[in-house]
Amino acid sequence: MLELSALGLLQREPLHGYRLKQQLELFMSSCISVNYGAIYPLLHRLEERGYIHTLTEEAGDAGTPRKIYAITEKGRDRWREQMLAQPQDSWVKIRARFMVKFVFFGDIEPEIRVKLIQHRLNACQMRREYVDTQASPGDRYAQAALDRHLAMLDREVTWLKQQLAQESTREVSKLKSSA
Repeated sequence: MLELSALGLLQREPLHGYRLKQQLELFMSSCISVNYGAIYPLLHRLEERGYIHTLTEEAGDAGTPRKIYAITEKGRDRWREQMLAQPQDSWVKIRARFMVKFVFFGDIEPEIRVKLIQHRLNACQMRREYVDTQASPGDRYAQAALDRHLAMLDREVTWLKQQLAQESTREVSKLKSSA
């Protein structure tokens, strides 16, 4: 997810490592953990693979040069591939991955946004049905935790349906304005 996030942010504007970390923390802190020990090795890997390149180097605050990174066409293709991917993963990671992708919905086509929202909505509804059939808490604390999980699922389903409705409204507005 860190690669997806970094490529998505670099797609929007060239950044140096520290600024990239700040942006990741600002937009992704509820979805992923970001630390310096991961950022610079990631940038190095992305550059080795040809997904990003050093645009320029500028003097940093401490006098050491800072590399400004920009995404390449290969990096844009990689980002898009990751936006469309639906890897098998834990429930928590899948939720976090969707939220990371959601941050970048403005950078993809409406039909892809709808497809990703529908996929997440189906997953949430299936999870809700599964939890309902499996649930048999042993005590009030387990029941309270289960109730919280179900309430969170219900809120996410409602939110996803709202997002789908907004996507439909945008498409209708575009059709009317082009007619």
